[in-house]
Amino acid sequence: MPDRALSTPLDDSFERYLQDKGKGRGGGGGNYRRNAARELERFAEWAAGDRGADDWTGIADDVGREPTFDDLDERVFREYARHLGGDRGLKQNTVQTYYRYISAWCGWCVNEGYLEAHYAQRASAMAPLPEDDGRKPGDQQAWTSEQRHALTRHVDERARDAVEAYTTLPEDTDPLDKQRARYAALKAARDRALVFVLAYTAVRVGELLRDPNDPRRRGVRWEDLSVDDGSMDVYRKKQQWDAASLPDPVISPLRSYRQLMDPPTERWPVFPTFDQRTLAELVRENLAERGERPEAIAERRAEYARDLLLALDEDIRPPSITTDGARSILQRLSEAAEIDIAHPKHDYLAPHGGRRGMGEVLVRAFGYTVAARYLDNSEEMVRERYSHIEAGELGDVATEALEEIDSVPQ
Repeated sequence: MPDRALSTPLDDSFERYLQDKGKGRGGGGGNYRRNAARELERFAEWAAGDRGADDWTGIADDVGREPTFDDLDERVFREYARHLGGDRGLKQNTVQTYYRYISAWCGWCVNEGYLEAHYAQRASAMAPLPEDDGRKPGDQQAWTSEQRHALTRHVDERARDAVEAYTTLPEDTDPLDKQRARYAALKAARDRALVFVLAYTAVRVGELLRDPNDPRRRGVRWEDLSVDDGSMDVYRKKQQWDAASLPDPVISPLRSYRQLMDPPTERWPVFPTFDQRTLAELVRENLAERGERPEAIAERRAEYARDLLLALDEDIRPPSITTDGARSILQRLSEAAEIDIAHPKHDYLAPHGGRRGMGEVLVRAFGYTVAARYLDNSEEMVRERYSHIEAGELGDVATEALEEIDSVPQ
């Protein structure tokens, strides 16, 4: 092992590691990169003595010296595992997840010549880690049929009312009032289409909307949809474009929404942001780039009740809502629909719950093979994630067998 590698500060390796693990051009995007960067920063702070107990001074022999790879051994990772599993209130599987980020970096460091051994994977290093809490995939949120119907019924009624209010306005309605009504109808129609897509397509929310940490995930555009064919092109988790199904319940909300929006080009996002601050800045910047002076821009914006409507007229394409934005929308809609939700982690119908709910429906109705194709997963993974269904079915079989045996005269 070269002395140069051993004397290298730990954080000198972080950017190269994150580039290798990141997505997109230059490895600059991706949720894994973001989460790994956060945990590496925490590990570096702990190693330097900035985190931990009051008497913790870090892993370096000399207090105040920046930790290097020469300071790392299995005892360091053992101590960090003990630190993660301390009294911070983290769940067992969360501790395991955080440690895996550091362990993956340690393995990369071995391959890159920074370390001579994968210390983090040694049994003595991992011994303090708590056992997994046993939480099964079936315990994660999945929208029930009642919840799905309640939410889709709520957004459907809300959109119908908003569209009717807009389309039945008297001809002499003030232009700004008419614009406000159109904006309200557009927002309600967008929310309805989003809910129906999440509820019935089983598409991952990260495949549908914009991910700020992954430039390839810019959100579906109208050019990606073929409503007549019942399909939608999405950038899958497996890092390639693929067609997802648009079942019948989704078609009408999408058609109605598109007709109301009338996007100026096919490259417009299906689910654009309605955030006023974002749209205001976007409109000002685009009009300025087209040569308009600030006074003219202000006058132009004053003609519109909302910047989104000006963006539609001028073909100023806004960004798609983000995955976090979808969660905020579902929180608002779940509360407005007064849906009964009893879940330890979510007090609203989370986006991933729509996908898992459809998985439940498909597995019970058509089995694991069909469900795996629809969910874009391997059958093995679907069987693992929905193992509680098979366990319940086997329980029914056992009950039936017992009843049959018990009914036979002895």
